[in-house]
Amino acid sequence: MKEITNIGVNISDKSTVIWHVADMLRGPFKPHEYGLVILPMTVVKRFHDCLLPTHDKVLETYEKVRTLEVYDGFLVRASGYQFYNISPFTFDKLIADPDNIESNFRDYLAGFSENVQDVLSKFDFDSIIRRMVESNTLYLVVKEFATPKGYLGPDKISAVDCGCIFEELVRRFNESYGEEAGAHFTQRDLIYLMTDLLLCDTRFNGQAITVYDMAMGTSQMLSCMEERIHALDSEAEVTCFGQEFNPSTFAIAKADMMIRGGNPDNMRFGDTLSDDKFPGFKFDRIISNPPFGIDWKREQKAVEKEAALGEKGRFCAGLPKISDGQQLFVLNGLAKLAEDGRMAIVQNGSPLFSGDAGSGPSNIRQYILENDWLEAIIQLSTDQFMNTGITTYIWVLNKNKPSYRVGKVQLIDASHCYEPRRKSIGTKRNDITDACRELIVTAYGEFENRVYSADGSKSGIYCESKIFDSVEFGYHKIVVERPQRDENGEIILKKGKPVADPALRDTENVPLTQDIDAYFVREVLPYAPDAWIDEKKTKVGYEIPMTRYFYEYQQPEASDAILERIIGLESDISESLKRLFGGDNNG
Repeated sequence: MKEITNIGVNISDKSTVIWHVADMLRGPFKPHEYGLVILPMTVVKRFHDCLLPTHDKVLETYEKVRTLEVYDGFLVRASGYQFYNISPFTFDKLIADPDNIESNFRDYLAGFSENVQDVLSKFDFDSIIRRMVESNTLYLVVKEFATPKGYLGPDKISAVDCGCIFEELVRRFNESYGEEAGAHFTQRDLIYLMTDLLLCDTRFNGQAITVYDMAMGTSQMLSCMEERIHALDSEAEVTCFGQEFNPSTFAIAKADMMIRGGNPDNMRFGDTLSDDKFPGFKFDRIISNPPFGIDWKREQKAVEKEAALGEKGRFCAGLPKISDGQQLFVLNGLAKLAEDGRMAIVQNGSPLFSGDAGSGPSNIRQYILENDWLEAIIQLSTDQFMNTGITTYIWVLNKNKPSYRVGKVQLIDASHCYEPRRKSIGTKRNDITDACRELIVTAYGEFENRVYSADGSKSGIYCESKIFDSVEFGYHKIVVERPQRDENGEIILKKGKPVADPALRDTENVPLTQDIDAYFVREVLPYAPDAWIDEKKTKVGYEIPMTRYFYEYQQPEASDAILERIIGLESDISESLKRLFGGDNNG
């Protein structure tokens, strides 16, 4: 995959400079409120610096068309963006008149087009301005953003880089709230791995392609996906769609889309699970990192109502446990995936194995595997995210698998495919470097049972690929009954049949690849000759015990070697004590 280069701005340094505005807010604003000022101001300044080169042209055009009933199109063309500002003020003019900063700044904001007004409303910026005025900080903040350090123009900072800055600021803002582990942010190394997995062996030939993120945050997955596609085919027509429930991150996403020249109407606000903004839509590629480990109690009523619709709704396969809604996002994605579409979605370990046969989580796995939509699962290392250190997995799903993948699932253990960071970012201590990403994507693309590393061995940085038949993940859960007996040891009968003893009831998981009766004869009857199967209670279950498939037995250290090591340690300690106390005596 062709590498993406940017203009080299130091994202962390730039966001730190912007965050220094917090020094001016200390006192009137509490630390967890700093982001309420900094995030909207950063968005406004990005808009300002993008529009500055065409500002005079927009004002000239406005004077010519202001009497027309509809004039948006003229101003959009004049600005060169999907938005504009007809206020005569710029940041330089604002700071030149400190005595009238509030009225002038409000005039400047009112000059923005309606789509920008929607962005600002999501920040509830009007009340924030009022608080800055009351605390005499508005002028100081505007002045700081007007300095060269606060410049955010596209000639210096690309869309992707600016997106990184936004996400870094959002991360810091949420850390001050003590955000839960599931509300994590996705670093670029992981995003580019996901994009490359989705685009592996793709040939566009200038065609149109739609991309969707159901939990888009600040929309950086979408912008990186668009960037990757255009690196492969500059003529490809990419249309991005996204939904987000957090007002601030949605506002940033919509602003970013407008700046990049896309359709801001494709960025929609609302809860994906309970308020689907894209009913009936189908997308060619879906890329997403939805929250995991977070309950769906708020959405429960709407989700259960839609689940009752069966195939007409998104959640026909079943519902996961109320404490973790991540599988609902998978079902939403599958419902919106085009017939030849592919999806990459981040999950934690729970969707692999949680829930017994017949439970919602197991039924969802069954739905996916029996439809043959699961293409691959890639296990990543721990410490990949800024806000959580748990092990995570990328699920790759495909509605139209190539013939050699039909009926197969590829598992890739990439938990050793990373390089430690020199300096951690929150809990993110590991990076998927270009070399690591190349190994993983190669393993995925070649679809073989083998180890991928510099020398083909399991040493240093490596990943391992294994191929399985989909049916191998399924099993029949059988209920094994044994009879009750009276005080004389005789079997108790009812209507000529043995009465089951609940205290002796047991279950067995029989692989779908094995005959139940043969398994029962081989594994149960030799140890319980009076047992039988209650066939009415047999259920089908699916689990993907990834750890078991890649587990390697480690020979324990021999007892003689342990004893020798202990004796050596005792000897060293004894010698150290002699030197210590001997030295005291000499003193």
